[in-house]
Amino acid sequence: MQSRVLFLTLALAMARASQGQDLSGTWQGVEVHLPRADYWPAVLTITEGKGGIIAGTLEQEGGMNPTNIVRFLINGQHSGARIRLDQSKILYQTGQGYASWCQGYLDCTYNAAEERLSARSTFRPVNDCSTSSFDLFRVKLKSAAQVPAGSWSTLRISGREVVWFSDRALQHQVAKGNSFRTRLTTTTTFYITQGFYPSHKSGPVPVTVRVGPALAARKPQRAAAPLLQIAAPVALPDVLFRTGTAELLPVSEPTLLQLLQELRAHPKLRLRIAGHTDQIGDATKNLLLSEQRAEAVQRYLLGVGVAAARLETIGYGHSRLRYPSPDLRNRRVEVEVLK
Repeated sequence: MQSRVLFLTLALAMARASQGQDLSGTWQGVEVHLPRADYWPAVLTITEGKGGIIAGTLEQEGGMNPTNIVRFLINGQHSGARIRLDQSKILYQTGQGYASWCQGYLDCTYNAAEERLSARSTFRPVNDCSTSSFDLFRVKLKSAAQVPAGSWSTLRISGREVVWFSDRALQHQVAKGNSFRTRLTTTTTFYITQGFYPSHKSGPVPVTVRVGPALAARKPQRAAAPLLQIAAPVALPDVLFRTGTAELLPVSEPTLLQLLQELRAHPKLRLRIAGHTDQIGDATKNLLLSEQRAEAVQRYLLGVGVAAARLETIGYGHSRLRYPSPDLRNRRVEVEVLK
């Protein structure tokens, strides 16, 4: 955003499922004006308090000229599915100013799975004011906040182009990407950066993972049936998702780890990962959801080191029911060895 705003209203149109969601935190991203080539890295930092009262700042710099910096005071109210944030005051600015500042509003949607705010602004037609769009991401722990001491755990965070560091000074990188497979023995704080349009205001976000008691030794169990079979697709048992989303539930981890072990034991095998849904709901939405769930399994495997060339995905929606509908067993992810 140019140094041009006196008053800006952010009207975040939230989906019903996100009602009551606390949006406190730091959102990092960019504002762009198409078809123009210029852009403005943006950092929105807000805190939501009692009664839905919101306060914070929005700071931006010119992508073409980073010496142009502006910081706005944010005040707002979160009420039900709607959030109103007003840029009520300019706190700080550098660089050459403008004769007038655009006034307008943004309509945003919130994607809980990606911790993403997407917005389209509309400004009054003054000088070069025009529509623009924001794309902002928040770093947030998406896996369990506590893991067993000494056990291998997969930590997951949201964010765009994220890098994990073990120190606030960002001298010791420990991982890259939204998943990090590690074994912790003490409560640990990681410092996460986003590479998506960083600016002078972008800083590391601390994410703390607590460590609880070690897991008790398990009794030997009968070996699980192999998942990789040449003859036919195999449904992955207990690979489950949060209702209506492509967010994997923690119960999926043992099966996915077994799949990883079998892939490592057979390094030349390639897989097709297929998503399926039941027949409830719109066919187009079911097809999209099945594709997203197959891609979620693919992302998990990529995050633990499986080569991308070994995996492909497809979604069938409810076109290949195994059981008479309605039956929850139709909601499945299958793997098939490619010849």
